[in-house]
Amino acid sequence: MNDAGLLVPAAAAFLAAALLALVLTPRVRRLAHLVDVVDHPDERRVHTRPIPRGGGVAVATAFIVVVASLFVVNAAVGIWSPPKDLEGREIGALLLGAGLAVVLGLLDDRFDLRARWQLGGQVVLALIPVGLGITVGAIANPFGPGMIRLEGIWGAVFVVAWTVGMINSINFIDGLDGLSSGVALIAALTLGIISVTATSAEPAVALVCVTLAGALLGFLRWNFHPASIFIGTSGVMFLGYTLALLSILGSAKVAVALLVLGVPIIDTFYIIVRRILQGRSPFAADRAHIHHRLLDLGLSHRQTVLLIYAICIALGLLSLVLSGTGQLYAFLGAFVLFGVVLVVLDRVVEGRAPGGE
Repeated sequence: MNDAGLLVPAAAAFLAAALLALVLTPRVRRLAHLVDVVDHPDERRVHTRPIPRGGGVAVATAFIVVVASLFVVNAAVGIWSPPKDLEGREIGALLLGAGLAVVLGLLDDRFDLRARWQLGGQVVLALIPVGLGITVGAIANPFGPGMIRLEGIWGAVFVVAWTVGMINSINFIDGLDGLSSGVALIAALTLGIISVTATSAEPAVALVCVTLAGALLGFLRWNFHPASIFIGTSGVMFLGYTLALLSILGSAKVAVALLVLGVPIIDTFYIIVRRILQGRSPFAADRAHIHHRLLDLGLSHRQTVLLIYAICIALGLLSLVLSGTGQLYAFLGAFVLFGVVLVVLDRVVEGRAPGGE
């Protein structure tokens, strides 16, 4: 199936998911109030009034319903022609894991689980694709031409580490209205474009990515500042798992995901390192994330979110014009630059604080 033939089903999937999420989100919001799934403000949070969470339920429901419908319709009329780039076990891992992610996340939204239990849930999620035989056989070599082969158990270890890392990256960037959902939308669109413009076209993966982007756009109507609902841990777990899986299905797009999600991934790394060096738990909450630093610098809520969107879009565009190795080099460059920026921001913010130099 050529790119033009994919346009109509892609547009239909995008719009269907967007409309479904748009309609479902206010209903989820009302239900969250009823069962007290509410995020209350404290000293490290930006919002000043109780906001319902659990918006991930609306996003995931829209995604699962539309994706399942796509594959049912494809089985009947053939939207994309063989050979299919998604096998039954991969579709099963996608939908089963997405559903379980929401359930596990909802438990935290309601009961505020300890970090160790959240991590355990993430590992369980990451084992779903592994249990269904989905592993990564090779990744681009950042130190030279060719690929790094992941033989035997190492392919499975990579999938688990990649999935857990992705969930935590989305979690750590989920600090401002519309931030994590908007960044995930940009990543989903980038992965979708790569899936049909790469040497080996993957129309099914592209349609799934576009569907995810549509569901996020519909949700953003209610989640962008000033948000009336948060995506919650249910959404964080769902987005992290789904993006991690979509980036390794078919021909692995790990380097693309690393680059377009560079802001949350790199921010997560530096935050964890800083907390460990300070003798604190890597999962301890604080106000040291990049979005907090930009707010402390004087940017408004919307300006901070839009600036991070712009950076992610720029990195996404860069990933579309570079090869696998080039994408990794770009990520490493962003990694170093990001570290320098964080150091500068820390010093500027500390200098502006009472008692600062």
